[in-house]
Amino acid sequence: MYQLHVRLHYFIFHDMTRIAKKDDSCEVRRVTWVGLGWNAALSVGKFFAGFLGGSQALVADAIHSASDFITDIAIIVGSKFWNLPPDDQHPYGHRRFETLISVGIGLAVCAVGIGLGYNAVRALINGEQSHPEWIAAIMAAVSIVVKEILFRYTRAKGRAIRSEAVEANAWHHRSDAYSSIPVLVAVLFGILFPTLWFADSVGAIIVSVFILHSGFEIAWPGIHRVADEGASEEVSRKLKDIALACPNVISIHGFRTRYVGSDLHVDLHVVVPADMSLLAAHDLAEEVEKRLIDAGENVVDALVHIDPYSEERVKRGEIKTLER
Repeated sequence: MYQLHVRLHYFIFHDMTRIAKKDDSCEVRRVTWVGLGWNAALSVGKFFAGFLGGSQALVADAIHSASDFITDIAIIVGSKFWNLPPDDQHPYGHRRFETLISVGIGLAVCAVGIGLGYNAVRALINGEQSHPEWIAAIMAAVSIVVKEILFRYTRAKGRAIRSEAVEANAWHHRSDAYSSIPVLVAVLFGILFPTLWFADSVGAIIVSVFILHSGFEIAWPGIHRVADEGASEEVSRKLKDIALACPNVISIHGFRTRYVGSDLHVDLHVVVPADMSLLAAHDLAEEVEKRLIDAGENVVDALVHIDPYSEERVKRGEIKTLER
């Protein structure tokens, strides 16, 4: 009888692990620089169009776009850290930085929403009137189109390189596009119905609600991952089925997963025939890990514990055969 722990480390199987894959920081920075450039142009354009066109809502939207600078810079700098190779102090790598940056992006978006909402409510209470011009409406429409294109481009790139921070930034672009819609509506109402002096402020309040919701949606998944969130039930079931499909695997138990950044780590116990040789059991553990890594769910490492099967051990509860 024996028990065998097998850990196939990233430095042995470079071609199989995300930790040892090609550094994606260059692609992350390239995508983010594109967004930063457009954010700069839009924030400046919306600010001047809002100022010249007399739209408080568009000025607020310009500040929202300007907040993207902070998140863009955070991603550009942070990508250099989360792609650092594992070391003695960080054996699982540095991908947690990616999660922290995603949470930071969400909190920054929430802060912007609170600030804009406060200013808009104050303007309504004070009875501040605004009479927007067509330049404000045109700029709001341009912003919607550009930010939606940026969202689709950034999200596609984020999914391709499996970067939660880039995907979070993509949704920040989408929040900017959504926030410009009520701005456009409010400006058009202000132009077409001059007596509705409060329309622009109401539009700014609606924008702040959109922004707050977007910030929550960005930050909440990252907060879960900081607390070592595991894979979804669907992904876990898929990975279990893959392990069970390996030859000579009788059953599995003790299956656990956790995310480190966007990378998924898996632990499991595999029950095998008791008469397997040590070499055969080792090869089987390697095969289980290889299949899990090749499953397309961003698994970068798996800890496979081999349990020899026997009726006596099942009766004593030393091994379980529930997952088959």
